[in-house]
Amino acid sequence: MEKIKVLVVFGTRPEAVKMAPIVKQLKGNKEIDCRVCVTAQHRQMLDQVLDIFKITPDYDLNIFKHGQSLTEITSRSIEGLEEVIKEYKPDVLLVQGDTTTVFAGALAGFYHKVKIGHVEAGLRSHDMYSPYPEEANRKLTGVITDFHFAPTEDSRRNLLNEGYPDEKIFITGNTAIDALLQVVSEDYVFENELLNSLDYENKKIILMTAHRRENIGKPMEDIFNAINDVVNKNSDVEVIFPIHLNPKVREIGNRIFGGNQRIHLMEPLDYEAMANMQAKSYLIVTDSGGLQEEAPTLGKPVLVVRRETERPEGIKAGTAKLIGVEYENVYNEIDLLLNNKEEYHSMANAVNPYGDGHAAERIVDIIVKSFKQELKINN
Repeated sequence: MEKIKVLVVFGTRPEAVKMAPIVKQLKGNKEIDCRVCVTAQHRQMLDQVLDIFKITPDYDLNIFKHGQSLTEITSRSIEGLEEVIKEYKPDVLLVQGDTTTVFAGALAGFYHKVKIGHVEAGLRSHDMYSPYPEEANRKLTGVITDFHFAPTEDSRRNLLNEGYPDEKIFITGNTAIDALLQVVSEDYVFENELLNSLDYENKKIILMTAHRRENIGKPMEDIFNAINDVVNKNSDVEVIFPIHLNPKVREIGNRIFGGNQRIHLMEPLDYEAMANMQAKSYLIVTDSGGLQEEAPTLGKPVLVVRRETERPEGIKAGTAKLIGVEYENVYNEIDLLLNNKEEYHSMANAVNPYGDGHAAERIVDIIVKSFKQELKINN
């Protein structure tokens, strides 16, 4: 049997993190020829992850431009990928998650009749415009996918409810857990000296992130004002806020948090530092999807400042709580976890629903077995 040619496509930091364990497994499999193509939809933060996991792309489309529109990202990705696909002629094209690169990558593969594998398939918020454009990217990608690698039973059920055949859906766990377990270390030393100097034993350190388009404006102002007031009330609390590069997020963050000495605004942390910061934190407040999956592995409660989430498994398991974006809710829920030990421990000790760290192995095994089966049928 000739080697199975697998093209792995990603363009942002979250995709790179979750694809890194798969790339490692593919490269280590003698039955597979694997090549990596990055669109570089994001540039700086993507390169940090490539360096951490020692991934050298075979193809780099380098499409990033300041102020780029979704149309520009989509069109430049498809045009660049067309040349890559024509040259490499892959048997399978793998995409991960819900970015514009994911949809463009899958569409480019479909146009050339390449089988599509969608890692982290089946996540749904059931609101096409929240998160935007991620929910649409997920659903549009699903239509042209051959291998739906669903991280959980809930994800599988979403796909079945939309009419996808059961034999094309595979529950694998989430590769975010595979990646996280590779980089977290008890003796990790941060490059940022402030993070090394924090009193993690006696202080309650909150790690927060915020970047969702739908939160920018009054929702984000309410969230930030609530956090500011919680910190002012609780003298043993400090906040680490690696602030997103979006200038609108930065304006709101600097305006509301600028005068608070116990809220530390800093440049975005690379993936390895962010993972270890989660491990050292007391709790996490976020509108990010990835942190909802990672933090439970580390026993850290997650408060999700959104109106809905496409990751309901953590909510059901009790590792995360969806608290909305209104000032009063955000203030009360954070204050509750800071001052109610029973409530805190019930979330910190809940079972992580997102996997065991072997998702990448399962995905690669499924690809190999599928092609072997196809070969038998054709012969």
